[in-house]
Amino acid sequence: MSTGHPLKHHATLLIGVGLLLFSVFSPALPNLSHEATKVALLAVAMSFLWVTEAIPIPATALLPIVLLPLSGVSSVGEATSPYADPIIYLFMGGFMLSIAMERWNLHRRLALRIICVFGTKPRSLVLGFLVSAAFLSMWVSNSATAMMLLPIAISIHGILKRDASLTAPSSHLGSALVLAIAYGANIGGMGTLIGTPPNAILKGFLERTYGIHISFADWMKLGVPLVILSVPLAHLILTRVSFRVQNDDTPGLKSSIDQELIKLGKTTRPEWIVLLAFSCAVVAWITRGFWKSSYPFITDEVIAMTAATTLFFIPAEFQSRRFVLDWDAVRKIPWDVLIFFGGGLSLASAFEKTKLAESMAGMLNGLASWPALWIVFLVVAVMIIATALTSNTATTAAFLPVIGALAVTLDLPILLLTAPVALAASADFMLPVGTPPNAIAYGSGLVPLPRMIRSGLWVDLLFLLLIPLLMWTIGRWVFSL
Repeated sequence: MSTGHPLKHHATLLIGVGLLLFSVFSPALPNLSHEATKVALLAVAMSFLWVTEAIPIPATALLPIVLLPLSGVSSVGEATSPYADPIIYLFMGGFMLSIAMERWNLHRRLALRIICVFGTKPRSLVLGFLVSAAFLSMWVSNSATAMMLLPIAISIHGILKRDASLTAPSSHLGSALVLAIAYGANIGGMGTLIGTPPNAILKGFLERTYGIHISFADWMKLGVPLVILSVPLAHLILTRVSFRVQNDDTPGLKSSIDQELIKLGKTTRPEWIVLLAFSCAVVAWITRGFWKSSYPFITDEVIAMTAATTLFFIPAEFQSRRFVLDWDAVRKIPWDVLIFFGGGLSLASAFEKTKLAESMAGMLNGLASWPALWIVFLVVAVMIIATALTSNTATTAAFLPVIGALAVTLDLPILLLTAPVALAASADFMLPVGTPPNAIAYGSGLVPLPRMIRSGLWVDLLFLLLIPLLMWTIGRWVFSL
């Protein structure tokens, strides 16, 4: 909820209520049916409430359950069914595995091991944090990844700062480290369907609206090359362009990281169990394309929930009644994100039913003369700008129905325009409000906002080039476009 001045908050709340009432009682707008008008105005009202946070974001996501039936657009069943869409359970299973990793400190051990592999020179440290954040964020919430790695980065920066050999150019290492975490978490989230909410929203939207199914493995064929290509380029920007990070060894740093690993002790039985469950899920997701014709009922969602729920049956220790995963731990699932998914899918379903998206896309017929690659560049640019100012999840939910309909209107493959929408939603690196990892990095106090903007601009421009080009090459091959 908004925490600004009370009068400002009351004003935005009143405007939001006014927009909601207008969505119910407004007459039909030109070139739109009565039902399409109500859905369009509801989308405007919900977008306003999401951006201003006049009420909590998940509360706004529940509004379709009330207003779609009240407006006569959908039945209660039609409005509520998207809140139980299979994609919800894919993400729920991913959250459960993430919580299990956090509960037994497996995520921290993995991060420290990765940093040890890359070394303790300043530039190597930045790369280590980039890779750690990117790898973990492919499987764990990007917010959780950033929050987990930030204390390690702050501790390492403190050691470096105390070292007398720290020179002026390297004094920016603290900024580079926390931005490496944010950049890595944003980039890694693009790699898998469970890495970040926009990817999951895209999968659910395409299945519900167009009957297009994206497998976990197919998405990785596009997402992982993007991660692999962009991480070293982001490292180059951080250490050579945005900050002049020197690469002199710092005595005592390696022993400090070794001490952190010693504190963790030997890998425990619960850690091995979580790692095995996690590995089995990843292998099943990746190989599903080879055996899904024989076992079509074993979907990505079933794999995620099987791996997660199995942990409820396995004791952490044989002598105790404590299990690897229990309901007290699972209460930490961000249920608000799952509700948000449902609200976005319910609104998208109403867009499709009333043919509102087609009407809006028809207004963009002037793009028909543009080359398809230019249109992909335009979609990515608009998304990067939009997500810099609003929630990336909310922006994805709002844009997908329109962009999907635009693809149909222009007779282009739907995935050619909609997949870049989800990827670009995670590709803002300039502002704290762009993505949760950005906000977490800025909250560390180690990176001033002007520096964050200047550095992030270069990475934004990098993804403005990479996403369309990879979609035009690898993406068209992966999805047979």
